[in-house]
Amino acid sequence: MAFVYLECYVIFNLLNDSEHSGRKMLKNKAVELVEVGPRDGLQNETAIVSTADKLELIRRAIDYGIRRIEVTSFVNPKKVPQLADAEELVAMLPARDDMTYIGLVLNRRGAERALATGRIDELGAVCVTSDSFGIRNQGQSSDESLAAAMEIVALARGAGRSGQITIATAFGCPFEGRVATQRVVEMAKRAADARPREIALADTIGVGVPAQVSEMVGRVREAVGDLPVRVHFHNTRGTGIANVWAAVEEGAATVDASLGGLGGCPFAPGAAGNVATEDVVYLLDRSGMGTGVTLSQVIEAADWLAGVMGRPLPAMVSKAPAFP
Repeated sequence: MAFVYLECYVIFNLLNDSEHSGRKMLKNKAVELVEVGPRDGLQNETAIVSTADKLELIRRAIDYGIRRIEVTSFVNPKKVPQLADAEELVAMLPARDDMTYIGLVLNRRGAERALATGRIDELGAVCVTSDSFGIRNQGQSSDESLAAAMEIVALARGAGRSGQITIATAFGCPFEGRVATQRVVEMAKRAADARPREIALADTIGVGVPAQVSEMVGRVREAVGDLPVRVHFHNTRGTGIANVWAAVEEGAATVDASLGGLGGCPFAPGAAGNVATEDVVYLLDRSGMGTGVTLSQVIEAADWLAGVMGRPLPAMVSKAPAFP
């Protein structure tokens, strides 16, 4: 109970109106959400979710207002069997001009697979801050992973698609501990040379705290100029939603979220779920930040997903009574 009280207290103070709290004014009036449930939300699940249910998850995300969805990853199916149906799923995606379908890739082979489908609009590349995690996650050192990510963006641009770069373990590595902010800033500056759509900062194992997030987002934004900054948080230690607010306050343009709070990384010991789409939408909507997402439909989708998974999901808002 003490933990729940502390989390509520932190969030209450973060949401106090700046006029009364003395906090700085928000840099953006709207925030874009990327639904990562079909990829990051499901990848760590041992029970294979049917392709039909994955497609329904994507359709529901479109219905509740999401316009960028990370639909799958093109990785070794032996390492991530949940996503072995990548090509099959992508072939059935709804054809819509207003949608951006993102495919996560870790190397050139994955990029070529994604582009060959003709249905992936954006390649999501990943680099990592530490050699220890990089070797386990994608068989590359930190520097090698950054070079590979930059190559993936070039491949995407050459094919008339967009590419973005996520800096994983930006706030901490499960094997090497806290990551120096300067290390992340330097990687972001180098990544920006590839002209990606955006730079994303990922708290892969959920160790970041708001003060750290504020500093990191602020310094990276200064380093990359007009290039948008996206953030990706896990709620492993209960700080995920507070970190979202800290990032938005510092000008993050885009936030990743996963329906129901599903998620985890096969290569990050103990990583819990992503911040929940419904929790993030409630936070931002109540704070006057436009998202274009309809909360009631998110909650309906979360109830459906809980039925598919056969268990309650970690999100909080979908379990709470309706509030006018």
